[in-house]
Amino acid sequence: MGNNNALLLLVMAFALVSSSAFAQMSPQMSFPTQKRHEPLTPEQQKYQKELDENYKAASKKIPDQKPSDPWANVRPAPAAPSDKKQP
Repeated sequence: MGNNNALLLLVMAFALVSSSAFAQMSPQMSFPTQKRHEPLTPEQQKYQKELDENYKAASKKIPDQKPSDPWANVRPAPAAPSDKKQP
């Protein structure tokens, strides 16, 4: 009974390891649900160009923000240098 359990455990471990190795070596699969990219029509290209220009113009209007320090309230303030010498 003990040997059967050990053999079953060994077979399951081997199957687990070999299945992940097989998944890495399998060829790339393409599914029929994936849409192929067709060339854009001139109207679509013009629309895409307008969208890109509007996006760039809008992103330039956003003001630069100062970098934030999320740990500012957690960190202790730097100690001031002391003029006193320790012996």
